[in-house]
Amino acid sequence: MPRNGLQRRLALTRHRAARLSPTLQGLLWTMASGVLFVLLNTLMRVLVLELHPFQGQFMRYAMGLLVMLPLIFKAGIAAGFTSYRPKRIGGQFLRGAVHTAGLCFWFSALPKIPLADMTAIGFTGPIFIMMGGVLFFKEPTHWERWLAALIGFAGVLIVVGPRLSGTGGFYNLVMLASVPLFAGSFLLTKGLTRYERPEVIVAWQSITVALLSLPMALLNWQNPTAMQWFGFLVCGFLGSAAHYCLTRSFSIADISATQSIKFLDLVWSGLMGWLVFSDVPSQFTLLGGGVICASTLWIARRESQRQHKLAAGGSGLPDTPVP
Repeated sequence: MPRNGLQRRLALTRHRAARLSPTLQGLLWTMASGVLFVLLNTLMRVLVLELHPFQGQFMRYAMGLLVMLPLIFKAGIAAGFTSYRPKRIGGQFLRGAVHTAGLCFWFSALPKIPLADMTAIGFTGPIFIMMGGVLFFKEPTHWERWLAALIGFAGVLIVVGPRLSGTGGFYNLVMLASVPLFAGSFLLTKGLTRYERPEVIVAWQSITVALLSLPMALLNWQNPTAMQWFGFLVCGFLGSAAHYCLTRSFSIADISATQSIKFLDLVWSGLMGWLVFSDVPSQFTLLGGGVICASTLWIARRESQRQHKLAAGGSGLPDTPVP
């Protein structure tokens, strides 16, 4: 396709996307981040089966910073390097510290449990995030959002419940311990979007997490092979792109409005676990995935209807306070 034709298509796509409601745009950005995160987690699991998890943690964020350097230098030449100087440096390091703490639990459990289980356990996060959105950002408590999250969480229990009751549940609990820390990190990200551009937040996340993870990595260092270096470079790209998509969704829509669609990540992770690690999805995974998909499609439709009614001058769907 000629370059001019490609540019026209991209411009038309951006124009059509801009006409979507903010909530629907946020849902699409969140869904894109979920696909990228699943690809990232699949590759990271391959790598930390060969290297120490804390080394993998450092390498993933160090490579994330490396792939962003061309963008940073380009922006620095055009507008000066102060364009990447954060307005809230303390907030950036606080967010990095909370995220690093969650990563320590997450990476420790990553090589020990299936991808679908890891993703399903992470779905307790939207409950913490939605509560934080209401408490700290005074976001509206639409009953549909809570109902979609609870239905999705019920799907998660269908998937993960039988495994938690069996042997080897320790690493499931370790993974679970990371969830409220990641929720806190994402809430801090939402707060930072009031002052910082998404690319600044993503860049400083890589800087802070890499710095805080370096001592643990040095204590467990193994020399990576050439293929492992390349794998971490790909992880850096996937991780930076995923966090950029997630940060864009936070800057566009209420954080609580976007959480229900993250339950689709279980479908992607189950598929990748089957393709890469031969983890055959159980009947509980398939049933829970169906429940999760149903809740996701339902909330996306309700949010779209709400925005259309508000745009038309109506009152939208009624808000019901959550006790």
